[in-house]
Amino acid sequence: MLLEKRLSLSVCESCTGGMLGAAITSIPGSSRYFAGGVIAYSDAVKKNIVGVKRSTLERYGAVSAQTAREMARGVKNKLKTDVGVAITGIAGPGGGTAKKPVGLVYIAVAHGKRMRAERFVFAGGRQNVRRSSLRKAFDMVREILCVP
Repeated sequence: MLLEKRLSLSVCESCTGGMLGAAITSIPGSSRYFAGGVIAYSDAVKKNIVGVKRSTLERYGAVSAQTAREMARGVKNKLKTDVGVAITGIAGPGGGTAKKPVGLVYIAVAHGKRMRAERFVFAGGRQNVRRSSLRKAFDMVREILCVP
């Protein structure tokens, strides 16, 4: 779809740690639409490299729809692509709380002026949470590209 529409893509990943970029580049010819990505595992990288506002991180936390949106928009702008995708979450097995349990993931896709962010809670272990995040991210990119 990206090739058909002559669009470019970039990613910003936290809990998936580069898996999304690896999945994209496993497809021959992906260099024609994939610019690259940022693994923004720490808040410092989210803030200093990608451009997530300090106030967003302080108010909503790294695992939030607000942060995912700013990550998607930030990587899109930094890498000068048409589409930016962001994933942030708690893959586990530790790190969860009552309000933000293990398996909680926010995925955002920015395309032009459009922005879509969704909240998911995936079951299973760390690898299942990460793989489920990839599948949903790809679904969300396809869906946003289908909107005229």
